[in-house]
Amino acid sequence: MTESNDKSKTNFAAVYFDRDSVLRLARLADIFAWIALIYYAGQVAVSMTVFVLQIVRGLLILPGLTDYAQQFLWTLQPALPGLWNFIGLQAVGKVLLIFMDMEDNTRRAASRGLFALRKIGEEDASR
Repeated sequence: MTESNDKSKTNFAAVYFDRDSVLRLARLADIFAWIALIYYAGQVAVSMTVFVLQIVRGLLILPGLTDYAQQFLWTLQPALPGLWNFIGLQAVGKVLLIFMDMEDNTRRAASRGLFALRKIGEEDASR
């Protein structure tokens, strides 16, 4: 019962983040992106339904095609922030994963470089 929880520890020295937390944060960003998209899509669906019902019931009388087009665009306008939220949150999730991969690749390259330098140093010392 007194075991230490080593799952939250990282494998590398001098790592200033917890890999599991970053993965969890990236996953949450993806989930919230889809929630925002669904919310705004629902809002557009309700707005379009109300717009069509107002026309069908005769509550909205517009004189020309341009007026209908303008009203249609006004019902789509609230979806734009939702689309930007979706794109932004998806980008945050992907950028977090990319930064983690870059950090991991940099450490691997550095450890290979140190290994190669040690090997060269040993070869020079044996001469």
